[in-house]
Parts: sequence; C-alpha cells; structure tokens
Amino acid sequence: MPLTFTPEAWTGWHDDAVTANEQPTAADRQPERGPAAAVGLLEATREALAAASLPLALPEAEDARRRIRESLAQLDDYILPRYRNLDAPLLAVVGGSTGAGKSTLVNALVGHPVTRAGAIRPTTRQPILLHNPADDAWFQDQRILPNLSRIQGTVTAAPVPANQAGATPDAAAITSLVLVGHQGVPGGIALLDAPDVDSISDDNRRLAGQLLAAADLWIFVTTANRYADAVPWKLLLDAASRDITVAVVLDRVPPAAEQEVATDLAAMLGREGLGQARLFTVLEAALDKFGMLPAAAVTPLGLWLKELAADAAGRAELARRTLNGAVKALGGHVEAASQAVRAQDEASDGLRAAVDEEYRQALERIVAATRDGALLRGEVLARWQDFVGTGEFFRALEQNIGRVRDRIGAFFRGEPTPAVKVETAIETGLQAVILDEAANAAEDVDRRWRSDPAGRQLLGSDDFSGTSPGFEQRAAAAIRGWQEGLMNMIRTQGQGKRSQARWMSFGVNGLGAALMIVVFSMTAGLTGLEIGIAGGTAVVGQKLLEAVFGEEAVRKLAQQARDDLQTQCRSLLEAEKERFLSRLSSDAAGSAESLARNALALRRLAESA
Repeated sequence: MPLTFTPEAWTGWHDDAVTANEQPTAADRQPERGPAAAVGLLEATREALAAASLPLALPEAEDARRRIRESLAQLDDYILPRYRNLDAPLLAVVGGSTGAGKSTLVNALVGHPVTRAGAIRPTTRQPILLHNPADDAWFQDQRILPNLSRIQGTVTAAPVPANQAGATPDAAAITSLVLVGHQGVPGGIALLDAPDVDSISDDNRRLAGQLLAAADLWIFVTTANRYADAVPWKLLLDAASRDITVAVVLDRVPPAAEQEVATDLAAMLGREGLGQARLFTVLEAALDKFGMLPAAAVTPLGLWLKELAADAAGRAELARRTLNGAVKALGGHVEAASQAVRAQDEASDGLRAAVDEEYRQALERIVAATRDGALLRGEVLARWQDFVGTGEFFRALEQNIGRVRDRIGAFFRGEPTPAVKVETAIETGLQAVILDEAANAAEDVDRRWRSDPAGRQLLGSDDFSGTSPGFEQRAAAAIRGWQEGLMNMIRTQGQGKRSQARWMSFGVNGLGAALMIVVFSMTAGLTGLEIGIAGGTAVVGQKLLEAVFGEEAVRKLAQQARDDLQTQCRSLLEAEKERFLSRLSSDAAGSAESLARNALALRRLAESA
C-alpha cells in the first residue's frame, strides 16, 4: 500500500518554489510517481541550492557549504526518490561506531555471513545493501544514492570461515554500492551495512553520514562500553531533529549488566528526545567458526523487522514520518543557506563599495588637480611662457595684472613659438597626476581588502597595490585622445571665422594650447607669485580665445573640454577597478531571496503532511 496524501495537502506548494534563475523548470520534468506539486517544489529547491555560491571566506561559509552539499545529497539520495516512489521498500541503514558489531549483526539477521567483519580498521570498507530478491528492481538503478555505482554481490553456498574472509579493497569504498539479494531479508525492507560513523577514514565517515541521511529507518549499533560516545550521539540527536525512526541495538552486553546498562541508555534516549526509539539488547556471546552470533541473540530485532515488513500501513506511516521530518529539516537548511548567501552578498557589496569609494576619490583628486591651477606650475608654465611671449611680459604682468587689456594688442604682434611643447608638457604633467592617483587608489583598495578575510582570500598572493601593466601607456593615449578631441572642437567652432585671420595665425594647436590653459586656470591652491603668473596666464589664454570665438563660446568650449577630460579619466579608472571587481562573484541577484521563498514553501509542505 503506497503512502496516501490528500490532493489538498499539496496544492499550491510549487507556486512558492523559486529556481536559481527565477525560471520555473519543474513543469518540464515528469516525476515517476508521487505528488507532482511536492516533487516540483523539491526539484526547484535543489536547483536553487545547486546554484548557491559562497565564494567568500566568511566565518560561517565553510559550514554553510558543507550543509548545502549535505542537503543536495539528501535530496538526491532520499527525499526526491521517496516522493517519486512512495511505495518503494524501506531502507534501514545499520550504522554505528567502529567495532560495534554492525556487520556481525547484519549477518545474524540474514542468517548467513554476507558481510565482512574483522579486526582491521575500518572494519566496514564498502557499503553492502541486502534486500529480498523480489525487491531487486528497486535498487538496481540509480533511484537512490545515484552517485554510487552498483556492484552485484553474490552469496556463496558454503559460508567462508571468519579467519579466511578477505577484506574489501579500499579503492571501491566510496564509489560503489554492493547489492546482495537474499531470502533472509523480508520483502518490503532492505538492510544497508554502512561504514563506521567514527572511522579513521575521512571518506568513510562522510559516506556513513550520507547513507544515514538516505535512510527511512536507522538501526544504530553501539556497545555496553561505548554507548555514551560523543560521535554516535551527535548523529542520534540529528535523527531526533529529523523525526526519523530509530532502533538502537545495545551490543555485546554482559548478562549481569543488561538491566543496568539498558536502563541507563533508555534514560539517555528519553532525555535527548529519542524516547520513542526501539531499544534492543544483544547479550555477549561467543561467535561460531563463521563469525556468526547465535540466532536467538537477534530474534527480537529480527521479529520486529519482519513485522514491519509485513505491515504495509506501518511501513507507510514510518516512511511518511521520516520523509516529513527530512523535509522539515531541509527547510531549515535552505533558510540557513539563504542567510549565508545574503551574508556573501553583503560582504561582496562591502568590498565593491571600497573599490568604488577609493577610485571615486581618485577621480575627484584628478579633477581637482585640473581645476586648481596646479598643472600650471613648472614645465607647463614655462612652455606656455615660451609660446606666448617673453619673461619680461609676465614680469610686467605680475606687477599690474589689471593692465592686460592695454598690453594684449602689442603682445599678439609677437611671433608665437610652436604650441606642441605646451601640449607635451600638459600631457606629461597630467599623466603624472593620473598615474599617482590611480596608484594611490589601488594601494588603498589593496590595504582595505587585505584587512578583510574575504578580500584577503580573493587577492591571494597577487600584488594589487600599484597600477596594472600598461596603465602608463593607456593614460598617455587617453590624454592625447582628449587633446585631439579638443582640437576638433576648435576646428568646428572656428568655421566661419575667416575674417579674424590674424587671430588664426596662432593655428589650431595654438588655440588648443590656450584652451587647455583656460581649462586648468582656476587658481584655488596657488599662492603669492603663482597666483600672479597663473592668473595672468589664464587671462591671456582666455582673452585670445574670446577674441576669436566670443565669450559665450569660450565658456562652452572650456566646459566641454573639462567634461571630456573627466570622462577620459573616469574610463581609465573604471578599467583599473575591474582588476578588483573581477575577483568578485557575478552570481545572479536574487538567489538569497529564491532560497528564502523555497524554505518557506518547504515549511508549509512539512506542516501540511
């Protein structure tokens, strides 16, 4: 009899599911069996989890990545297969600590030594799934545990003595699952002998956890000496949180201590929310030459399993309870994944903001340097003086800047020197400013990122404290491009001005040099003699341009030139920012919200079942 759910219980849950890219893909899939809406929700949840990226080294990131991996594994190994095949046989995973006697117990339940037990640790090196031959079709394909290949095992007619039994090779421990059909296993239930939960092998421990998460029923084996060990109890508490049915087998119990130990263990189970767990005691007994326990030692457990296998309604209830608990726990894990993704987004935004802030400030400093007259010092000022006249003119200009209009006519009767030297000097000075500020921004971002664990991980051993290779050449090319654009503006603006040919005797380069001087003419930051020289320099350039183009046109030309220069500088810095920003993940926005919505839908699904 399959699990039964009312259609009303599942209606609408898929509407709450959100896939990783907000596209509903579940409709394209055809689940084998089971409530279609619930399967659609679970498939959408799996897609969103698989797409969740946690690339930054945040404090909780590694734990969140592990939980996401475990949630994906449980969806693939148990939740989705169970929903698609609600009437499949129950899977009872036999787990426990190293040397607890799991394999010996399984052999006793089957009545034949089908699994290996021995002194070598880890004792169980490859998972073995025992089932009734009539249930073979349920386990031959990849319906459950799809990442484990199948190996068909056989049971020999004559048991092999324990001292001749070979160990399973380590190579196949993680990648395969041995299937053994045996009439000693009742139909409707399968036993899976899992690796030790506290194995010395990391891979075996991980696989043990994966197999236990794929179980409908846990048969947890411990001993009279080790039933209070921490590792088994951690897994048992996880079982309690998932509402999974657990049978605890207390193995190798000395007859004299049976009552005392069993009572203490039962009390511990009750305190930890596992009071409903079935407790079976296996008394200490000598093994025969085949390593087998006396059949009577496991009779109570064997009878319970046979009764469960024969009770279709009981199996359905057990599967429903375990499945519902797994979905409820999955909802919590998906919500935690949503919070982890959101934390990643916030950390990424913080790192991105640091980049944006430092390079924005660098651009502001460059723009300030082009407006406060600083570039009119030194070489630029000397080349401009050479271009427009003699030093005597500017010494006179310093003494009486207000007399510029009186002197300008005589000034323009002189022969100008080539303006290209002015352009070159401006290019050199402006390039130095851009290089310096870009390097400062990179150093500041590098420092801020390395002070953050996430940023430090992204940068690694790479040195980002200076400009990128070739930046100096790109800056020079950008400045020359700006200058060429400025010349083109002058050519366009000068059309129709042929009547003023004597002003045009300066040529496009001369007027361009004058316009550059005007662009850099604001005198904030200059003092004393510099104000006189730079201020006079700007006045000369501006009056020359106004005489050719008119006052309003000069203002527009200067503003356009400033805007174009700022655009060039911004483009240079934007390209430099990409060195940092490219290290950040470009995941699609909204994944945290998608996971949160799926978590809510899973909780509703669990509550309605």
